[in-house]
Amino acid sequence: MIERYTPKEIGIVWSDEEKFRRFLKIEILFCQALEKFKEIPQGVSKKLEKAKISLSRIKKIEAKTHHDIVAFLKSISSGIGSAASYLHLGLTSSDLLDTTLAWQIKDATEIILQDLDLLMKEVQSKALKYKDTLCIARTHGVHAESYALGLKFLYFYNDLKEERRLLKESLNYTACGKISGAVGTFAYFEPKIEEYICKKIGVSFAPISTQIVSRERFAYYLSILSLIGSTLERFATEIRHLHRNEVNEVKEPFYKGQKGSSAMPHKQNPIICERICGLARVLRANSLVAFENINLWHERDISHSSAERIILPDSTIALDYILRKFKEVIKNLTVNPKNMLRNMELNRGLIYSQKILLKLMGKGLSRMKAYDYVQDVSLKVINENSNFKEESRKDRQIRKYLSKEELDEIFNPYEYLKNIDKIYKRVGL
Repeated sequence: MIERYTPKEIGIVWSDEEKFRRFLKIEILFCQALEKFKEIPQGVSKKLEKAKISLSRIKKIEAKTHHDIVAFLKSISSGIGSAASYLHLGLTSSDLLDTTLAWQIKDATEIILQDLDLLMKEVQSKALKYKDTLCIARTHGVHAESYALGLKFLYFYNDLKEERRLLKESLNYTACGKISGAVGTFAYFEPKIEEYICKKIGVSFAPISTQIVSRERFAYYLSILSLIGSTLERFATEIRHLHRNEVNEVKEPFYKGQKGSSAMPHKQNPIICERICGLARVLRANSLVAFENINLWHERDISHSSAERIILPDSTIALDYILRKFKEVIKNLTVNPKNMLRNMELNRGLIYSQKILLKLMGKGLSRMKAYDYVQDVSLKVINENSNFKEESRKDRQIRKYLSKEELDEIFNPYEYLKNIDKIYKRVGL
């Protein structure tokens, strides 16, 4: 991922220096395990701990070997004396690569979960703060019925809560190491060696592997990341719609000194939400690549490798970045309740049509007859730019069944929210 969108903490997890540091740690743990089970002399792992990682030297060697693992091994071998004889004993490159990937995914995910929690805290705060703030609900972009702004945040919060659970639970499946040799047969050491190493670094291990762990694991993981990204995109799109001048119900923050346009000084654009939407597309595209990586030849080819060097770091980094940016947006969101009420009035009472429909049905009319009565009045209001409540009072068919007092009771926006506390309770707030 480019530096512009890379938070420092998660960027370190995927840095080349950190990758080689983890390679070395796995080699040390491998020797510790062999010592523990008396397969190599004691003290080898201690000598390995003195090895130094030189990124520049590894890169220089790799320029000749065209193989990063061989370059890594050659680089550290020169400084560990006789211990070099036991380095990488019976291992294959993917033992280091896949186990390191599992470790990186675990640590990157922990960072993502922390930032997801911070975002959820802000969303929860807004859900509670605006629980009783009236606004208009829209379906197909058209006014539907009375709503509460808090419900928008509550809906968002609940999806994030469920997706957080999925992400956390996915780690046991996804962060899965592999120390089983060239084709996964443990030809040169026992499976307990793998179990020892994976336990030490806090990842699971594959009950069976080939030269690699199955790429279904990464496809599943990236599908969850793209799912979270898509949820963020959905709410970012909601803010973008509500940010528009003709709506102006909420606005993302615009900071002192910020410029919205190089040409138009008045512009205050929802650029953070637009950026979130753009990076969510990258997450979905990367998840598709992960599914393409499942289909490899026999016990492994490396067609997946080049793609994974991009999609795994980039997806975790991009998601963490947009979580952090969205926390900033939600925390500093401008909310305009007066404009929400003003916008509700634009439909001139048409949002109460279903209430009248149901009242008429309660008086004994069939649904279709009652629907036709209410639709006739609604179309008159739309075509003549009049008021739905007044037209309903004047309509002979409706007044035949509903009194003035009954009609007055219908036009109460808060009546639609009588069960809102129950909804909040179901979500856990």
